[in-house]
Amino acid sequence: MNELANSTMTQDSSPQRIDFNTPELKRKRRVRALKDRLTRWYVAIGGLAVLAAITLIFFYLAYVVAPLFQGARLSSANELTPGWLQDSGKPLMLSLEEQNQVGMRISDKGEAIFFNLDDGALLKRVSLPLPAGTYVSSIAQDQPGSPLVALGLSNGQVLVLKHTYPISYPDNKKTITPTIAWPYGLAPLVLDDEGRPVEHISLNAGVNSLLLAGTTGSQLHVLALEQKENLLTGDTAVQQVSIDLPQVSAIVKAVYIDPRQQWLYVINGRAQADVFNLRDRTLNGRYKLVEDANTEITASAQLVGGVSLLLGNSRGGLAQWFMARDTDGEQRLMHIRDFQLGTTPIAQITAEQRRKGFIALDVSGALGVFHSTAHRTLLTEQVANGAGVLAMSPRADRVVLEAAGKLQPMTLKNPHPEVSWSALWGKVWYENYDSPQYVWQSTASNSDFEPKLSLAPLTYGTLKAAFYAMFLAAPLAIAAAIYTAYFMAPGMRRKVKPVIELMEAMPTVILGFFAGLFLAPYLEAHLPGVFSLLLFTPLGILLAGFAWSRLPDSIRLRVPDGWESAILIPVVLLVGWVSLGMSSHLENWFFGGDMRQWITDDLRITYDQRNALVVGLAMGFAVIPNIYSIAEDAIFSVPRGLTLGSLALGATPWQTLTRVVILTASPGIFSALMIGMGRAVGETMIVLMATGNTPIMDMNLFEGMRTLAANVAVEMPESEVGGSHYRVLFLAALVLLVFTFVMNTLAELIRQRLRKKYSSL
Repeated sequence: MNELANSTMTQDSSPQRIDFNTPELKRKRRVRALKDRLTRWYVAIGGLAVLAAITLIFFYLAYVVAPLFQGARLSSANELTPGWLQDSGKPLMLSLEEQNQVGMRISDKGEAIFFNLDDGALLKRVSLPLPAGTYVSSIAQDQPGSPLVALGLSNGQVLVLKHTYPISYPDNKKTITPTIAWPYGLAPLVLDDEGRPVEHISLNAGVNSLLLAGTTGSQLHVLALEQKENLLTGDTAVQQVSIDLPQVSAIVKAVYIDPRQQWLYVINGRAQADVFNLRDRTLNGRYKLVEDANTEITASAQLVGGVSLLLGNSRGGLAQWFMARDTDGEQRLMHIRDFQLGTTPIAQITAEQRRKGFIALDVSGALGVFHSTAHRTLLTEQVANGAGVLAMSPRADRVVLEAAGKLQPMTLKNPHPEVSWSALWGKVWYENYDSPQYVWQSTASNSDFEPKLSLAPLTYGTLKAAFYAMFLAAPLAIAAAIYTAYFMAPGMRRKVKPVIELMEAMPTVILGFFAGLFLAPYLEAHLPGVFSLLLFTPLGILLAGFAWSRLPDSIRLRVPDGWESAILIPVVLLVGWVSLGMSSHLENWFFGGDMRQWITDDLRITYDQRNALVVGLAMGFAVIPNIYSIAEDAIFSVPRGLTLGSLALGATPWQTLTRVVILTASPGIFSALMIGMGRAVGETMIVLMATGNTPIMDMNLFEGMRTLAANVAVEMPESEVGGSHYRVLFLAALVLLVFTFVMNTLAELIRQRLRKKYSSL
């Protein structure tokens, strides 16, 4: 019995073991393992999807942008040898109409022939009403795109014609009917009373005026015609006035009239230009066009708009010149930029009718396609065995060359000539500007406008807006994060931190709306008070802290440790009330009653109501929560043992903060700053609504700017899909993406280095 009892007691007193392999626990482990695998795969796939999406965005932007930097392409059709070409005389001018279906040819026989561009078939032959015994000695067209043509005759007279191409639809079939009109009558205008052949001719037509300039040898003739209407009878009379100018000293090669009828350019001698002021009838100056004494001017033309002269020389070079003010304020003919086609003399230059591009042909038959403002050579190709007469369509997509008794139609594909790296990022000397500048101006109200697509002022504006926003946000956010995480009481921290982080949820469009409609005019009216507030707030806080430290312990100890910052709330409110309340008095005392006017007149600083100060305050307010939240978490996550160990070794709380806590948390603080910087760089709505959107390059605090993001938001809806403007906007987005990627990559490298350096603390 005793043995049985002992055996029973031994079995009962043995500890009971837990079975971890029950079916239910095994099922739970399998489910948990499945969840872990699914979560791991979900996170991995999500991360890869984000990387893939960013990569696809990058390649899509690059795909849209790539055509901007492609050159021109020229494709030739079969040569045409129409029968009418054999007996039609020497060609003086070729012209193509808008639809690329009809071409016009004027010969020295005084005939205008219209032909089908596709097969060369004769459409219409018009005999020009030349006086008996005369022939066409010179020919000129008004500005590119104008239908007016002046014919200089061998008897010193000039005939002005206008070629048009009305479109009709008989039997629902599109029909182009070429016509020639005589807007100044069939009777030729007398340019030279002595009856000498007009060797060179130029014309420019205004609303009610016509200006003709021609030469006979070295003799210069200028004739002005003005239509005047009798207000009583309604009859129109044409008044002719001969303009006397100083004569040139050498044989004239070409003459051109400025479209504003202010300047007359006379190319003479080997390589000289005489510029006359038509308004005061004086010589502006004589300009040497090439430095090499063995080089001469062989071809010339006006760029569209008539502001620029294009000059080709005997060494295959081309140059652009136009009038601009020099350092003395006087307008002079300036040499702007050069191009090179080959090594043989330039035979002809033809300008585009809608862009600042042109084509050139040399005596060897080489054709070059150029763009003046972009300073870009888009194509050089051999198209003939010698020189000929060249014409380009108004759309700049068809070219016709007559050489060796044949017509050579060619198709030109040149969609984006106005874009180059120098035009996007360098200073460009635009027409009617006195010096090279960075300019973004994509649209204008007149047809003579040239798009200016420099990304430099937009990039500068992006960095300017980010700088002023970070200048305000970074010190406040980092200081607030340090105090909240290190000095503030836990109870107060639990109230303050969510309130600051809640600021991040405010839509930026609301901030921009508030900044544009309220903050900007308020700052303008209270500038002294605002600057006093920025100056006196830190001073007031320091004085309040100093005064608090001098109070008796019996008073200071009544405030719980870590709650001292609550006492600063009335201090900040009081300083703000006093500063803003004294604004008008400060303005009267120091700035004559108007600080904005004082800034403009005395400091010579431009003041715009919506400026960088407004952007800095509004965008800084939007960036603070991002920086604060990440930096505060990084500082609060510093192991408590490091802090206590430092204090135990005799360091003060301030020494512990600066030499232990901040260094340990520096990777997180740096990440917070970089994320805030990225937010500021990519911000759109605040900058869009709180600035004047002026694309200028000036660090002036009181001027606005335009950023890359805001520019894309404003102009993308107005751009033509596939056009140069459209693709440049995509390029701006690509620049923004690359900039953000580079900044984030550098930030991560620096963060990893900081983490490695201070991980041993």
